[in-house]
Amino acid sequence: MDLKLLLISTLLGVFCYGSAQKEGNECINANAKYCGECIQAGAKCGWCTDPDFLKQGETVSTRCDELQSLRKRGCAEAMIENPRGGQRILKNKMVTNRNKGAEKLRPEDITQIQPQKLSLTLRSGEPQSFNLKFKRAEDYPIDLYYLMDLSYSMKDDLENVKNLGTSLMLEMSKITSDFRIGFGSFVEKTVMPYISTTPAKLLNPCTGDQNCTSPFSYKNVLKLTSDGSKFNTLVGQQHISGNLDSPEGGFDAIMQVAVCGEQIGWRNVTRLLVFSTDAGFHFAGDGKLGGIVLPNDGKCHLENNIYTMSHYYDYPSIAHLVQKLSDNNIQTIFAVTEEFQPVYKELKNLIPKSAVGTLSANSSNVINLIIDAYNSLSSEVILENSKLPEGVTIAYTSLCKNGVVSEGESGRKCSNISIGDEVTFTIGVTAKGCPKQGKSETIKIKPLGFTEEVEITLNFICECECHKDGIKNSNRCHFGNGTYECGACKCNEGRVGRQCECSSNEVATEDMDRTCRNGTDICSNNGDCVCGTCECKKRENPEERYSGQYCECDNFNCDRSGNKLCGGHGRCECRVCICDPMWSGSACDCSLDTSTCLASNKQICNGRGKCECGICKCTNPKFQGPTCETCPTCPGVCAEHKECVQCRTFGTGEKKDTCERDCSYFNLIKVKDREKLPQPNDATFPVMHCKERDANDCWFYYTYAVNNNTEKEVHVVDTLDCPAGPDIIPIVAGVVAGIVLIGLALLLIWKLLMIIHDRREFAKFEKEKMNAKWDTGENPIYKSAVTTVVNPKYEGK
Repeated sequence: MDLKLLLISTLLGVFCYGSAQKEGNECINANAKYCGECIQAGAKCGWCTDPDFLKQGETVSTRCDELQSLRKRGCAEAMIENPRGGQRILKNKMVTNRNKGAEKLRPEDITQIQPQKLSLTLRSGEPQSFNLKFKRAEDYPIDLYYLMDLSYSMKDDLENVKNLGTSLMLEMSKITSDFRIGFGSFVEKTVMPYISTTPAKLLNPCTGDQNCTSPFSYKNVLKLTSDGSKFNTLVGQQHISGNLDSPEGGFDAIMQVAVCGEQIGWRNVTRLLVFSTDAGFHFAGDGKLGGIVLPNDGKCHLENNIYTMSHYYDYPSIAHLVQKLSDNNIQTIFAVTEEFQPVYKELKNLIPKSAVGTLSANSSNVINLIIDAYNSLSSEVILENSKLPEGVTIAYTSLCKNGVVSEGESGRKCSNISIGDEVTFTIGVTAKGCPKQGKSETIKIKPLGFTEEVEITLNFICECECHKDGIKNSNRCHFGNGTYECGACKCNEGRVGRQCECSSNEVATEDMDRTCRNGTDICSNNGDCVCGTCECKKRENPEERYSGQYCECDNFNCDRSGNKLCGGHGRCECRVCICDPMWSGSACDCSLDTSTCLASNKQICNGRGKCECGICKCTNPKFQGPTCETCPTCPGVCAEHKECVQCRTFGTGEKKDTCERDCSYFNLIKVKDREKLPQPNDATFPVMHCKERDANDCWFYYTYAVNNNTEKEVHVVDTLDCPAGPDIIPIVAGVVAGIVLIGLALLLIWKLLMIIHDRREFAKFEKEKMNAKWDTGENPIYKSAVTTVVNPKYEGK
């Protein structure tokens, strides 16, 4: 429980603080001229009391800034005025732990809320939160006043109500041992429905032989009592009355019951008012029909238990009635017939801690109606506060049953609370500025329908502590023209300037302007000349400032790195970055810290480069990595990573059992074939191609590289390249030998068959040759191919 409350309080504080951040630097926007004005601007504002804090050209109001900014600008912690609020619990009586049947306590001795009284000291914009505990007490006393409409239509209802006293006492004894009941009745203003009737009609307004009592506005029949039989006796003596219009004057009666506490007999306990009727109601303005124009004064006017001013004052308004019921902690139960349920349900929505029940035609169910309505009202606690001083706000957060947390308007209430249950509310009170000129105020918070309340005294911080040490008419303020307080001059009326050195009538003279010129421009066009001194203008962004004798400097026109002024590692002074320790460069973007360049061997960049701005610049381009530790193209790289690539890709190798532990230092990307591996010419960083063989003489291919983000990455072909295995050779050899033998056999058979065939053909030829017979005659057409020619000159020599 305590942890949840602490969390709620923290969230409430964060919520209340958050709104100021949306509007920029509220401290600078306040343009505070003195410390008290500064601390009223917001909870994060502080005032630097260092006399030498302001730079040339800066106005007095620049002493007021957010605490972090003041420290950053060089104001020592001890010189920052930053008063804080606080709280003191003045009365903190524990809630009552009491069981039914235990020793009877007086109502004033029963405590249901804690604490009862406290004091809050409020600083503008800083919420003060505290926890309010509520515990519904066991056997808590109850006062119930039954207010009944006695117009003629309620005749049968009166008969049932006559025995209500003892019956209701019996039922309520199951809830509390201390119960009191009272009775009152109402009809209507006598001037309203009988303006033109006869006196006899006033004496007996009923028709026929009915005997009715004279009409009346409100009558207190029985003061609250614990004697149920007395209730029965007095109610049994009541008679019905009558009127001419349907709406009744019940609001007059409710007002008198609420404000006539002594006559009714209300105690500081649970107060219930049961309003029973079968008609509507008149409200403010209806009295004009009878010539009554004075508004209801909300005061008690009972004489001899009868309301005597009904003819003089108009009906009360609903808002007036709500206020009086709330002020007197009365919870109302409207017991009305079904016909008027919609009207009274709308009225219930306007009256906090009220309930509506459906009354049967003869009121026979009135006891069950009251019990159900009481259980409904008592199971819900709703906090309300008195009127708040101007500039003060209050926020509620509830921690109800089963750990249900609600905020905003829902944070005011908890439902489904049983007897003995305890709930907690976290209440945050925040002031803006200095309400009531710093005078203390008192507010009260209480649960609706209960008399107990928390009294809170509000004290406001409107001035700084250093204000007490202020020196009036100090010589530091130009011959006593101001009060020197909190490191600055607070000028007397009619005086201006940092030391109150000028009269307000002398501010804009040409002689003074001359001392503000830097060349041709007055205050570099970035300020105003006040008393011959430049007071620099403020920018829309309160973090940006002009300074210098002529407002020639600023803190926002310096070099940037990473879209940050001075790289976020320095401050801008007069357009030059003043770097934080361990940073350098025109934009403070160069780190002088060499720890980021330190290799595992404790050498800077492994001795292979220089550390520049926290980054290793390797002297040999072959080396890569944050500390020049890798050389993807150097011999031995492939062998170094072989086992890890093998185990992560194929689940084999010497490191397969320790793969997850030893081999997670690179990113693995699998590809389908060697063509998909990164090529040296395609990458913007060196890539090493590797070919390694496993124990089964299978080859696998991969590349190793360190990319531009200094991440090690390996691309690997996800299939092995294996040669034919040794077990298949004998099989292949056997198959080949078999094929050869078969071939030789077939060749021999073919040769043998060819020899046999040739021999058979030759024998057949020889036989045919021997059997052939040739014709010897000459061919008649034959001519010899030889022609003989004799040379005539040839002589045979």
